Amino acid sequence: MNNSQAVHVLPLRVYYEDTDAAGIVYYANYLKFAERGRSELMRDLGVESKNLIADHGVHLVVRNCNIDYFKPANLDDQIEVHTRVVKVGGASMQGDQRVMRGAEELVRINILIACYGDNGKTARMPGELRSKLKKLVTTEE
Repeated sequence: MNNSQAVHVLPLRVYYEDTDAAGIVYYANYLKFAERGRSELMRDLGVESKNLIADHGVHLVVRNCNIDYFKPANLDDQIEVHTRVVKVGGASMQGDQRVMRGAEELVRINILIACYGDNGKTARMPGELRSKLKKLVTTEE
């Protein structure tokens, strides 16, 4: 992904470990898929969590998330996690993530990520990270 692309796409396959006894993705596993999507977006920006901690003493943590489930994913489905940055503040960012199967939207996640210091208190986001994220901001659906 480069800064001219507003949506990061992570392709995934649904494995047996992701499903319940009926072969349907267990609802909480969508949070894992979303985390992978956000992690890969950051990695593509050249930002790794361990370096944020080591170099800046800050952690990116989920502050709030709202999930709408529309349709289930099933064993062996090929799905994609689409991640968009919607807003970037001094110590937080808002994102929109969608789990897709082809053109079908299965799950939508609206998420607020906050920046916390090693002391457990809200901290300013490092300037370089904030700048990279702001280049991705989009409100388009």
